[in-house]
Amino acid sequence: MAALAWLLIPLFAVVGAAIWGSWASRNKTIGDVAELAGYARFRDAMERAHATTPEPVMERARATAPDPVRPEREPAAAAGGAAASPTS
Repeated sequence: MAALAWLLIPLFAVVGAAIWGSWASRNKTIGDVAELAGYARFRDAMERAHATTPEPVMERARATAPDPVRPEREPAAAAGGAAASPTS
């Protein structure tokens, strides 16, 4: 009976390997098709978003940027007087 047990171990290993091999080589293209279709929709949406942008972001930022001189932060320069120290 012990010899039969030693013969069944490799038999179970072969059956397990056959089941795993059939599972590993299954047709996986269904998920790939859906994923590629989603990627194509993403690309189309990004192309539409770039096509409707009127001007680059940096150009808008330069057009709306304040002047380099900020009178609200430099009261002495705006008033025309000398700079006073904060302790006086």
